[in-house]
Amino acid sequence: MSNATYSPEFEKATYSKVTWRLIPFLFLCYILAYLDRVNVGFAKLQMGSDLNFSDVIYGTGAGIFFIGYFFFEVPSNIILSKVGAKIWIARIMILWGLISAAMMFTNSEMTFYVLRFLLGVAEAGFFPGIILYLTYWYTRTHRAKMVAAFMTAIALAGVIGGPVSGWILGSMAGVAGLKGWQWLYLIEGLPSVLVGIWVLFYLDDGPAKSKWLTQQEKDLLLQRLEQEESVKKSQGDGNHSLADAFTNPKVWVLCAVYFCIVMGTYGISFWLPQIIKDTITKDPWEIGLISAIPWAVAAIAMVWNGHHSDVTGERKWHVAGACIIGSIAFAVSAMPGVGGWGVLQR
Repeated sequence: MSNATYSPEFEKATYSKVTWRLIPFLFLCYILAYLDRVNVGFAKLQMGSDLNFSDVIYGTGAGIFFIGYFFFEVPSNIILSKVGAKIWIARIMILWGLISAAMMFTNSEMTFYVLRFLLGVAEAGFFPGIILYLTYWYTRTHRAKMVAAFMTAIALAGVIGGPVSGWILGSMAGVAGLKGWQWLYLIEGLPSVLVGIWVLFYLDDGPAKSKWLTQQEKDLLLQRLEQEESVKKSQGDGNHSLADAFTNPKVWVLCAVYFCIVMGTYGISFWLPQIIKDTITKDPWEIGLISAIPWAVAAIAMVWNGHHSDVTGERKWHVAGACIIGSIAFAVSAMPGVGGWGVLQR
């Protein structure tokens, strides 16, 4: 490990350079990933009636995505660590973009299920792969803020995706003989393919292979990562086997926490457009605009929470507090007469 010393100003400038290089691009990638995953919620507004899909069929198809995702998520991350992030992330994006666009050919319950399952298989490993990729660049002192910035793409996907999806449904229906929901899948799927190709030319597998960093900047990043690894090993945290992931109770607790968070997140993602259609307006453009509101608030809250967690060094309550606030909001929103639906409808 290098014993070179670096000034705080140089270190800050180096990490800032890395952040401006990586985070906006990864942010874009995740916006496309999340949009292609949940645009089925907007497609349902027309696809359900066109194909005579019940809510049960829709819910099954929306959820079957995660079966493929579940089985291939860990293997995908293992492969990423072997072949490199650049090639594997590009593969994920190109394949899921093609499958997402192919959703326009859905013509039966079975094709809906198969394509949603394959979409989950294709996208499996993207999110955990990016989280792993960030560990190749950042130490834990920077990581929470970077992950929060990256995950803000979920909220921004809702802010952007809602109005865009609503506009496509309302404006493209009948163009070239295609339904609005078919254009939705096509228009929102192909950008993932193009950005996936871009990944091959833009991303590097780590600091050592980057061409946009000076040698001194590379040495600093590698030194900090080596120092963190040394500390982890000295504390007995450096070596883990695959079995440890299944025997460590902390992993199961975190899985349970994340499971509950994701249930709420996807409940909103998959059903909010339909809820708005049933309670406020049937206009696709207005549905898109209204659906963007909670995501806009979430984008601000996520960045603030991650930054505050880094500044204070406190982690548990920053997670627990957000979960408590979210659960209360869900419970209150389900109460009759809450939310001003009557006012909005008038």
